[in-house]
Amino acid sequence: MKNIDPRHYDVIVAPVVTEKATVASEHNKVVFKVASKATKPQIKEAVEKLFDVKVKSVNTLVRKGKTKVFRGNFGSQSDSKRAVVTLEEGHRIDVTTGL
Repeated sequence: MKNIDPRHYDVIVAPVVTEKATVASEHNKVVFKVASKATKPQIKEAVEKLFDVKVKSVNTLVRKGKTKVFRGNFGSQSDSKRAVVTLEEGHRIDVTTGL
């Protein structure tokens, strides 16, 4: 068992499984929901250590929370930060298996 820092699990929250993320996976890209305070170097290190792959680049975006109406009550979803991780050639991550 390799030595994994537990803080890496705090950086990567969950994989994003959407049509857009599935199309991106064909181009060696994986999309993750990450902690809002996570930096690109932290995300890169966490993905490399947890999944044993080589990361080429990390792009981040903050998805603003939408306003929703449920039974006449207004509410808003919280903002979420996502990371699009580009992997080196020959490396793959299967997000359906989980961690």
